[in-house]
Amino acid sequence: MAARGKLKQAKISKPNVLKSVPKDDLRDYIADDGLAVYAARPEDSRGRLYPEVPSKTRGAFERDRDRIIHSAAFRRLKFKTQVFVYHEGDHYRTRLSHSIEVAQVARSLARLLHADEDLAETCALAHDLGHTPFAHVGEDALKECMQPYGNFDHNDQTLRVVTLLERKYPHFDGLNLSWESLEGLTKHNGPVVKKGKKTKFEITLGALKDEMDLMLDTYAGVEAQIAGLADDIAYNSHDLDDGLMAGLFTLDDLEDVDWVKEIIVRKRKEYPDTEEKLIEQEVVRDVMGTYILDVLAESRRRIATLNPTCADDIRHAKSMSVAMSDTMKKRDSSLREFLWARFYRHTRVSRERIKTFRVVQDLFGAFMENRRCLPAEWLTRAEDTPRGWKAETWRARCVADYIASMTDRLAILEHKDLFDAYQVIR
Repeated sequence: MAARGKLKQAKISKPNVLKSVPKDDLRDYIADDGLAVYAARPEDSRGRLYPEVPSKTRGAFERDRDRIIHSAAFRRLKFKTQVFVYHEGDHYRTRLSHSIEVAQVARSLARLLHADEDLAETCALAHDLGHTPFAHVGEDALKECMQPYGNFDHNDQTLRVVTLLERKYPHFDGLNLSWESLEGLTKHNGPVVKKGKKTKFEITLGALKDEMDLMLDTYAGVEAQIAGLADDIAYNSHDLDDGLMAGLFTLDDLEDVDWVKEIIVRKRKEYPDTEEKLIEQEVVRDVMGTYILDVLAESRRRIATLNPTCADDIRHAKSMSVAMSDTMKKRDSSLREFLWARFYRHTRVSRERIKTFRVVQDLFGAFMENRRCLPAEWLTRAEDTPRGWKAETWRARCVADYIASMTDRLAILEHKDLFDAYQVIR
């Protein structure tokens, strides 16, 4: 353990090995309120599906963020898988801790790019609300089950959560988020519609687009783009941390990734007598820092080249304004290849995948075969087929909504209760 001493006596052997923050070449775009001219502003919001009296204490995007945090769907992320199922360890990331880490990166980038931090944070915190139990394994299983009934997609399910499934207000279903937040959840990965081409919409977006014009053939605002990149940065970094913590690979293995090897060699040289676990933490921090500094520099360059005068100039640009450089994209690709080979497809993870995939498919089959196995509120909903829906298709959608809302823990318990024959003996 490092010795404690007076602060004035502390010495740092070497300066930060990361390059200093790139010079801010966006100063000419900053308005009197401290935000850039291309940033979203709560007072200029395009509004909500259901008009509401403005909050006396919060801006529109702060209100959105708070509604996300207080939602049941957000709380359930605590027991939803990121990579490891919840029972495999107390210190691995869950969907909740992942979302918080994404929000931290998003706020930092938003501040450095003079964008609205509250909107960037809202998009980051909400981006995984529609995820199933057991992460992408659960989604793959549910997608297969829902193929005859209109498909399933976790991004569309997120929209479904915030526009329909959350029920907390007497005047509307959902959270009634602002236009800008809904746009961010819809287009954080780019335009949904390609101009001149017919698009088949997912179930929720297909209904939402008729009620609200989200400019689906344009890019999202800068804050949503920030949240999208923050997601990539956060999970690449923390998946490294979780994989190292789980012992699925080592720093020596990571030296297969050239640019990460440079960081590892530098850190071992800088801290020659430090235990490996602390070197791992240093490496993970520098990996994240490398991503952030690259995105910051590249995004400043792109924005300055675009020379925007308002938020819509970002939307109508010909490419993303917040992005990695070409060099960083290649580095990112090499790291992802490593993580796929050594982490996501590891025997330990693959064995859990087989079991959890079956859990989701078994539950779907059971609830479709006998809807009275559903909890009372979900049964009532499944039996109340709306106009324009086929009864079986609506029931499948309700079953998918219920399963997608489950935590890993509830899905496992439900499966045990329905399929373990010994459960009949109390």
